[in-house]
Amino acid sequence: MNRNTEVIVIGGGYAGVMAANRLTQRADVTVTLINPRPVFVERIRLHQQIAGTRDAVVDYGKVLAKGVGLVVDTVTRIDADGRAVRLGAGGTLRYDYLVYAVGSGSADPTVPGAAEFAYPITSVEEAERLRPVLDAAPAAAPVTVVGGGPSGIETAAELAERGRTVTLVCGGDLGPTLHPRGRASVAGRLARLGVTVLDGPGTKVAAVTRDAVRLADGRELPSEVTIWTAGFGVPDLALRSGLSTDALGRLLTDETLTSVDDERIVAAGDSAAPSDLPFRMGCQSAVQLGPQAAETVLARLAGTRPAPVSVGFAGTCISLGRRFGIFQVATKDDIAKKQYIGGRLGAKVKEIICWSTVWQLGYEARKPGKHTWWAKDPMRQELLRAKDARTPATAEQAA
Repeated sequence: MNRNTEVIVIGGGYAGVMAANRLTQRADVTVTLINPRPVFVERIRLHQQIAGTRDAVVDYGKVLAKGVGLVVDTVTRIDADGRAVRLGAGGTLRYDYLVYAVGSGSADPTVPGAAEFAYPITSVEEAERLRPVLDAAPAAAPVTVVGGGPSGIETAAELAERGRTVTLVCGGDLGPTLHPRGRASVAGRLARLGVTVLDGPGTKVAAVTRDAVRLADGRELPSEVTIWTAGFGVPDLALRSGLSTDALGRLLTDETLTSVDDERIVAAGDSAAPSDLPFRMGCQSAVQLGPQAAETVLARLAGTRPAPVSVGFAGTCISLGRRFGIFQVATKDDIAKKQYIGGRLGAKVKEIICWSTVWQLGYEARKPGKHTWWAKDPMRQELLRAKDARTPATAEQAA
């Protein structure tokens, strides 16, 4: 009797869950999801977790197909030659195909004192570590949020709406991916919430101490609690396993999300770098990359050619507390347009998107193969052609 094809998915975030659910289309495929925690984490709600306005965890029973086996553990190494993964608790699991969806986390800060005295919030464990620290701090204690991107903006607004004294240190522009009109709307709302926004030249953080943040221009800000949202990194599992990665550590793949080293390994989500031209990190790209990674595996099992990756963006959603928000409209290749939805309607749109993201996971769990929302981005082909045109010249120069 023929045995089932064993597929292991490493990582139970948006991309990993989507991939695992998609793979259950075939009855002759056994899918195992390996994740370090027994619950799904809504990373787009972690700012609410630290502020105490909502938990950011969801039971896997709501988002994961019943046919997927869940192993609560970490993977310490991928043995590509032996087609096996080593587990943190000991032992190994063998696979026929592997989906690498380890996601992203906090980048190791190089700023002196940041690792010791600042609190990152890219995982639920980090959020749970920060929550009691905030609860113990006096209401008037100065809180500094470092990072002017969506995570920093959402965290600053959420805490300010709860009565905290917040300074947002951008290290450059406020909301650098926003259109100037959208940026002005965000700045206005932060001002009304009482957030002090420090942006522009000189606002990069030079050092963090137990009770202060020092800026590049010499200013020193009192800070009883410093929250670090500047930059993302990826786990070094692929690098440690001898697989090819980009400079950040994302697994290098071709346009079908297949590892350049091994056609039995495909990648999805924040930890994938197709053609060394990765997409913006976040759930918007992850929920598209996850099912497409699974489709690559399914195509190989069916003996057909996998389709090239296609990811299209609609915009960027940022909550500004519980009552206001912004949806910044963007082109399919993720360039902000002048149009945006702000105010209370923006908050409703943001909440609908947060809710619908979890709903999409559950829908794919119940009806694998039905999730088809990903848009064609014509600029992707132009980027690939430009990259290919540069490669021979680079090689000639190196020679």
